[in-house]
Amino acid sequence: MKIRSFQGLTPRLGDNVFVDDTALVVGDVHLGDDSSIWPLTVVRGDVNKIRIGKRTNIQDNSVMHVTHPHTDIPDGYALPVGDTVTVGQRVILHGCAVGAKWLGGMGSTVMDGAKLEPYVLLGAGSLVSPGKVLEGGYLWLGSPVRKVRPLTDDEKKWIDYSAQHYVDLKNKHMSEEK
Repeated sequence: MKIRSFQGLTPRLGDNVFVDDTALVVGDVHLGDDSSIWPLTVVRGDVNKIRIGKRTNIQDNSVMHVTHPHTDIPDGYALPVGDTVTVGQRVILHGCAVGAKWLGGMGSTVMDGAKLEPYVLLGAGSLVSPGKVLEGGYLWLGSPVRKVRPLTDDEKKWIDYSAQHYVDLKNKHMSEEK
């Protein structure tokens, strides 16, 4: 089963949301309109909440999880993800805050308490350490991540294009399911 309740919390899906049959979405999760969850992806809101914006795609083999509230972190770390975001294949987002118009390269990891401002392009394989803030409008890459240079206008357009491409692609997949 791809959508599963946990402790009385059932994921809520906006309009025209695509969740692949091999993906798992569980617990306190909200998916915004026109968003998509691709094969073998796990979105696990079992100990805190996950909120995914509109026109956001979470690609194959990605893992999204949260941190539970405890003594050191009374609210834990939820996982808000903005609108018009592309999360590339095999990305791990754990208890971080992802701004709108963000693109995460394949195999990247973003850890607890990190904040990624709008228009961040995160290079493939990058590691964002706990609590790190990535300023918007820049290319960031490396392990640990470092700011490389300002984004070009073409790169900013690509972030928007990528999100729209995945809206179009999920619509094609949804039409095949009927």
